[in-house]
Amino acid sequence: MKRIIFAVLGAISLSACAQAPQGAAAKAEPAAKADAAAAAPTGKAPEVKAGSADARAVEAIRQLNPNITIDKVGAAPMPGFREALAQGQVVYISDDGRYLFLPGSGGALFDTQAKKNLSEDSLAGMRKDLLKTIPASERIVFAPANPKHTVTIFTDVECGYCRKLHSEIAEYNRQGIAIEYLAFPRMGIGSEDYKKMVSVWCAADRRKALTDAKSEQNVPNKDCKNSVTQQYNVGQRAGLTGTPMILTAEGIQVGGYVPPAQLRQTLDKIAADNKPAAAGAKPTAAVAAPAGGL
Repeated sequence: MKRIIFAVLGAISLSACAQAPQGAAAKAEPAAKADAAAAAPTGKAPEVKAGSADARAVEAIRQLNPNITIDKVGAAPMPGFREALAQGQVVYISDDGRYLFLPGSGGALFDTQAKKNLSEDSLAGMRKDLLKTIPASERIVFAPANPKHTVTIFTDVECGYCRKLHSEIAEYNRQGIAIEYLAFPRMGIGSEDYKKMVSVWCAADRRKALTDAKSEQNVPNKDCKNSVTQQYNVGQRAGLTGTPMILTAEGIQVGGYVPPAQLRQTLDKIAADNKPAAAGAKPTAAVAAPAGGL
């Protein structure tokens, strides 16, 4: 996955809870200067007139990531928006600077003030319903005794990031995260990749077979009545563009490969943000995106 801006925007949800501790009064001024330096934009941006729509567009991008290099900003082909070229990707920003749209595969609409992925809010409910169509018996589960969070991960035995994630499965469990794997053979139905995943799902011990396959160990060829094709189709309908794809129980996508402690932090934050919204409100999707992919 090489959508650079999308990937770096995803860092917001993973680091938003991290704040520098308050130091003693004698250290307050140096700390403030250090914080200011850290927050200052480091990426390049074109010169724009203060207070203009172009300036608001630049500020909107900076709100989400201050380190992005912005090469150009100007009028968009649609009224009410500015167009920016940032690190090889076109971005559209509303004239008031509040909304930022990333076109291309999947697309995403961000609220820069709330730091929310509005597209993800809309997709979450659909994904949650889609996941319900796959029985629990068809998932390969690695879980601690009393999980704090449960995530569904579309995985592939040939994907490097999938293998890296699985190599740390014990640490995810230690972080209180239960992982329910679903199959997404990225080479497509009927491919050698697909056949390997069918062999995993047809194995007597699926957990061992999946671990062996991801460790490049031999998994005996098997065929049986299985749901690999169904899982693949559900992944496509859920908007999967790369593996792994991590979804919360509410259908919110929180990344591709995300390190264990970082994933726990993100899941804790989503849970905390959604506690007051229990009375029928939609779950809030953090501004997250795949950190690893195809």
